Amino acid sequence: MITQMKKYTFLVFHRDYESFLTQLRDLGVVHITQKAAGLIEDDEQLQAALQHEDELRRLLKQGAPDQLLAERANIEQSIADAKQAASQAAVWGDFDPARIQQLKEAGYTLRFFACSTSVFQEEWGIKVSEKEGKTYFVNVNNENYADYENYATLLPSPEKSAAQYMQEVEHLKGLLAAANARIEAWQLANIEDIKAQLKEARQNIDWQRVTLSTDKLAEGSLCLFEGFCPIDKEPELNAMLKDAEVYYEETDPEKEDATPIKLRNNAFTKLFEPLTGMYGWPDYHEFDPTPILGPFFLLFFAICMGDCGYGLLLILIGTLIAKGKLKIEMFDGLGPIITVLGVGTAVVGFFLGTFFGIDLYNASWVPDALKSVMIKGNVMGYDIQMVMALCIGVFHICLAMTIKAISYTLRDGFRATVSTWGWLLLIVGTIATLIVTMTFSLPAEVTKWTLIAIGSISALGIYIFNTPGRNPLINIGAGLWDTYNMATGILGDTLSYIRLYALGLAGGMLGGAFNNLAGMVLGDNPTWQWLPFVLIIIIGHALNLAMSALGAFVHPLRLSFVEYFKNSGYQGSGKLYQPFKK
Repeated sequence: MITQMKKYTFLVFHRDYESFLTQLRDLGVVHITQKAAGLIEDDEQLQAALQHEDELRRLLKQGAPDQLLAERANIEQSIADAKQAASQAAVWGDFDPARIQQLKEAGYTLRFFACSTSVFQEEWGIKVSEKEGKTYFVNVNNENYADYENYATLLPSPEKSAAQYMQEVEHLKGLLAAANARIEAWQLANIEDIKAQLKEARQNIDWQRVTLSTDKLAEGSLCLFEGFCPIDKEPELNAMLKDAEVYYEETDPEKEDATPIKLRNNAFTKLFEPLTGMYGWPDYHEFDPTPILGPFFLLFFAICMGDCGYGLLLILIGTLIAKGKLKIEMFDGLGPIITVLGVGTAVVGFFLGTFFGIDLYNASWVPDALKSVMIKGNVMGYDIQMVMALCIGVFHICLAMTIKAISYTLRDGFRATVSTWGWLLLIVGTIATLIVTMTFSLPAEVTKWTLIAIGSISALGIYIFNTPGRNPLINIGAGLWDTYNMATGILGDTLSYIRLYALGLAGGMLGGAFNNLAGMVLGDNPTWQWLPFVLIIIIGHALNLAMSALGAFVHPLRLSFVEYFKNSGYQGSGKLYQPFKK
């Protein structure tokens, strides 16, 4: 739900302006209306403050100044280079570079080569080693070079032995430890101070934006600005304003106002508010979609996962994350919602009859009493789970259209939404009539005249009165175009819900495939085969869990953002309530 707001207009004498802003900031309940970004962000002082804030954020994220980080990076690169050089020098054995230099001074020229072991011949030079199908040899004074110049590759003369390079690596590791110690010392001395500076910079930016959004009147002697306060914080603000020497007006927000929104949901619904934010927060005069998005996203996720065992794993993972026992950065703070999704998956997975890829409905060890509540079988030759997915989709879209009709009527009035109600009556009324007819076996004549009445009333709203006061011919043309869009859109939207069935089926089949593969490896009289069996089960189901969870997140999100939001008329162009405060 969206918390009701009150709009406040403040008129302050310029001498009292800063002290009044300080009072408002200390109270921390008023969202100050800011001017368009182009009128504010171009201010040079604000730009400097924003740049300073970015520098502090970057420094805090890096954890050290560029100089210290560059020093550490150079040492790490030197270690990597030395290890690579050691690997290259290792093929020449443990030699003394000084002896090679002495041989050169004595008139001997050593050349180092590598060639395929299959083509190497002893007369080409002195063989030193073999590695990964290659032979490394040394030639003295270019003897017989013409015999192998097309088969061998000339390599650089090693400057140091592998042992010497590794000694260099150990020395560099000491330098790296010292560099890390300097970084840690810098962090201990500066991080908290930077955090404090960042808070101060943020407050300074907020203050500047408020002052830039204030209009100066009467040659600068009066300051005028607007703000919004949640109705539950209204008594606190009014109590402060009674003692303040300012003029203010309190009104209800108008449609054209940029009223911020503050969501007010229960603990369960609040878990799904980030999903709403991914699409866009509701406008103040819209409805909050979260109370409907949450339960349906949970249901869709559970159907797409479709496995009771995976649901139990999600419950375990979510609980460990919530209690801080399992640290996964990308899931930080998401433990509760993972747990809830796991509960939904476990329940739905049981009714779908799948447990870690095992078909519970056909398992002999599952009691018949449990099998009787599982969703299995066919409806008119189609898998009941596929039919169920389509039925959920039809209900979801009908619910969206109902919400659209109600919210548009509350916002614009019934006269402006006749066409919307006409489509709602046609689609929902027809579906309801057919359901009642099949359930209670209504006479065909009753069904026919009911459908005729629904169609006639709907046609008037869709084609004649869709825009009252406009030329009827134009209304008919607009209705025909609307009909084309609805006919193609509704069908495609409904078919999209088949993905719920397809993803659940694919995950179950893949899990069953891993079980079958592990069973084939195990055999009838297993001994050492238990090890690969366990590895296949663990790795296979971990992989399937990860892929299924990704699909179960993305596709329900798409059904919510595309099919549901489109048919409900949701725009998501609102701005969150962010009070001016410390």
